[in-house]
Amino acid sequence: MSHRELVVLGTSSAVPTRHRNHNGYLLRWDGQGFLFDPGEGTQRQMVFAGVGSHDITWICVTHFHGDHCLGVPGIVQRIARDGVSHRVSAVFPASGEVYWRRLRHASSFADTEVVAEHPVSGDEARLDAGPVTLTARPLSHPVDSYGYRLDEPDGLRMVPELLAERGVRGPAVGELRRTGTVAAPDGTTVSLEECSRPRPGQSAAFVMDTRLCEGAFALAEGVDLLVIESTFLSGETELASRYGHLTAEQAGLVAAESGARRLVLTHLSERYGPDEEHRFLDEARRHFDGDVVLAHDLERIPVPRRVVE
Repeated sequence: MSHRELVVLGTSSAVPTRHRNHNGYLLRWDGQGFLFDPGEGTQRQMVFAGVGSHDITWICVTHFHGDHCLGVPGIVQRIARDGVSHRVSAVFPASGEVYWRRLRHASSFADTEVVAEHPVSGDEARLDAGPVTLTARPLSHPVDSYGYRLDEPDGLRMVPELLAERGVRGPAVGELRRTGTVAAPDGTTVSLEECSRPRPGQSAAFVMDTRLCEGAFALAEGVDLLVIESTFLSGETELASRYGHLTAEQAGLVAAESGARRLVLTHLSERYGPDEEHRFLDEARRHFDGDVVLAHDLERIPVPRRVVE
């Protein structure tokens, strides 16, 4: 059975608060673990969330502002200390490689060779990430910043009623899936297309610090789960643009125009207290009428189930 969920490790922007830690998000996807933007305290948040270094197979850094990367040293050293034996791929903007090197080797420790580096550049970079394709696209921020998207390949689902009509049952169903054809009890040949329907692959996008830009919309196009920054409320739209951020209303606009299914708002400015959280939801819903979640530390947010036609 597939297991796909977002484990929220931190949701604050530049400054952590009493209620919100620095950024950190672990997207668990069928045995893979994509750790996005580990900020300060991520290692401890993982303990509280009940996840460990062995759950991490990818580290994806959007950019090298501290709230998105200062947890890298602790994560890498924990991977080494715990003896993680599988490969852990690290993706980050190539222009910030000097910062990655400093973080990767921030202090003396018994190093590990399992961390494989994949600096990205240009208008699009695609990486094979096992069950999904990982795509990086540039965003609009004062420093080079990339958002990420996961795409599962499309597949097929067997339709029991159609199988029954052709008399295909038991081991013959597995043979039909493997080979594409099978002999029916009446001697005719049954094709896979006759007894199946397309099953769209699922997708998720992670869009951090950015203004409204083409990259944000492209990453969010048709995704099942959109995790996106909403640093400010609309009263600070000019400030948001100046510093390369989105408002909650703009995040809702991206989700609506891109056809996302579930919208997760995060990366909130420390200027907003718990009593103002409802305003982020209200503003996002000005444009987006789908499922909206305001992320809180240590929450687990499932990837929505597929829409089966």
